[in-house]
Amino acid sequence: LARKYRPKKFKDLVGQDLLIQIISNAIINERLAHAYVLTGVRGVGKTTTARLIAMSINCQKRQTESYEPCGDCDSCTSTGIDSNLDVIEMDAASNTGVDDVREIIENVKYKPIIGNYKIFIIDEVHMLSKSAFNALLKTLEEPPEHVKFIFATTEVKKIPITVLSRCQRFDLLRIENNVLTKHLLKIVELENIDIEKDAISLIVRAADGSIRDGLSLLDQAITNQNIKIDTTIISKMLGLADRETIFDLLE
Repeated sequence: LARKYRPKKFKDLVGQDLLIQIISNAIINERLAHAYVLTGVRGVGKTTTARLIAMSINCQKRQTESYEPCGDCDSCTSTGIDSNLDVIEMDAASNTGVDDVREIIENVKYKPIIGNYKIFIIDEVHMLSKSAFNALLKTLEEPPEHVKFIFATTEVKKIPITVLSRCQRFDLLRIENNVLTKHLLKIVELENIDIEKDAISLIVRAADGSIRDGLSLLDQAITNQNIKIDTTIISKMLGLADRETIFDLLE
């Protein structure tokens, strides 16, 4: 479900209104920073937001007064299937060394092929080694006009302050329970799943503000879809104690 319902437009992003407002104004007014750091707990939409920013600023058919990517042009479709030569996505958890960063720096001097910008998305950027960060510093400080960096991380404290000071930082919030409940109810309706509202509340509480965790738990719950999913099934799945047992114990 988390992959199936991954947002393809900014309007589909859940619970990040302030971030969308700032980014959309920056895109419309063409006042984009050369580097962004997106930080927050797992599953709130950091990588998704990074891809959406990349799609939007490289979209060939986007209206000047709009910030939403069209989703149809060559640039958007190739970014969606991860084959856009202008959007280079790197996972810093598996490419931690200075050589991996040197490869990026080498790539920086080449002009974009389809879109207006060459965009480097580095996921889990805090995993880069100290020497890798140092190698990146000079390029971050004075990148060419056609280059944008977007970093995503769950551990912003591990990023050197020298790198952070060269980027615009956005903290993605945990999703509020009522917002996450609404989102799950919408997906349950689309998927035609028979589930009690109280059972969804249990999933939302266990998800702890992470959309991906909520959808993964819902996925797990609907594997046994031939019966109505109630709180008992979810409690067993999550290994929760029955509330009445707790009240009895307290009494």
